[in-house]
Amino acid sequence: MSEERLGGRFTFRGTSLTVQRIGYGAMQLAGPGVWGPPKDPEGAIAVLREAVAAGVNHIDTSDYYGPHVTNQIIRRALHPYHAGLVIVTKLGGRRPPDRSWQPAISRQDLIAAVHDNLRNLGLDVLEIVNYRVIGAGHGVAEGSIAEPVSVLAELRRQGLIRHIGLSNVTAAQVAEARAITDIVCVQNNYNLAHRGDDALIDDLARQGIAYVPFFPLGGFTPLQSSTLSAVAERLGARPMQVALAWLLHRSPNVLLIPGTSSVAHLRENLAAGELALSLEVVAELAGIAREVPLSR
Repeated sequence: MSEERLGGRFTFRGTSLTVQRIGYGAMQLAGPGVWGPPKDPEGAIAVLREAVAAGVNHIDTSDYYGPHVTNQIIRRALHPYHAGLVIVTKLGGRRPPDRSWQPAISRQDLIAAVHDNLRNLGLDVLEIVNYRVIGAGHGVAEGSIAEPVSVLAELRRQGLIRHIGLSNVTAAQVAEARAITDIVCVQNNYNLAHRGDDALIDDLARQGIAYVPFFPLGGFTPLQSSTLSAVAERLGARPMQVALAWLLHRSPNVLLIPGTSSVAHLRENLAAGELALSLEVVAELAGIAREVPLSR
């Protein structure tokens, strides 16, 4: 697949890092519930290698996926990494034995997490690290993030991190973090049905800061919409491809990281970059957020 067809390119603000706008999210490479090894480790490796062979050069991960498993698979599949591959990881969470998702935001937690990522990915420096706010469920959590962001800024000065991003944050938290250090990307829950960040996306676009939707297809509750299905049928595409294409049309600073453990599904996701949507179709799809009932 031509790299030009992966949604075009984006250069992270203040960096020389240019990525295809369709990347790959590695969370699903771990076992069920993002815990333990996958049932088919060779299949997971094949997905990563297929993605890179297709031109993907933006991979999103975290060492608490598994935990450790996903990063170890990435290293096994792709190390030594080719020039231009941007691996973005995140800190701020942990997976205790009960398999829950818990905050890990102390200074010691964050330093240990940086070194875990470096070791398991086989890197000397992390290109982009997102500070992830762990809220109830997958929601945001209000409150100051100055202390953990300051720790990441210190690790950046030490040369362990090159660039800093944020994940699962409010607009106020973005502003607070930007007063402390440069922020190159924000990764929040956003899709056709979940549109709470519309104003934030537009503000970040004006600043040249990337916005990376997690759960671009609805996450654990996949998008379901009669409008989406009807548009997909008219375009001769799958509904999830249309949902991804709409996100690419939403704003030029939107970068996609859809995840999958299937090579066939990966190819479908990447093909979304070839879907051209008219202004009328974009507007029609934008109305999905007002549909009732709608799975969220």
